[in-house]
Amino acid sequence: MTDPAYQCLGLPSAASPYAVLRAAVRALHPDTRAVRSFRTARKRFYRQMLCAHAAQQASGDNPTG
Repeated sequence: MTDPAYQCLGLPSAASPYAVLRAAVRALHPDTRAVRSFRTARKRFYRQMLCAHAAQQASGDNPTG
């Protein structure tokens, strides 16, 4: 099962990890990115998006299709 937050990014499975990070950063509200105490949660979110992308690439599925 794919992470719903990853599906909302709308990235193709051929996207680079850097593109995944950029999309994940843009998916967060600017106020959420500005709060320093959320730093560990943001990093965890980014890691989850990268792991979901790696799993998507391994399975060969395309979440946008």
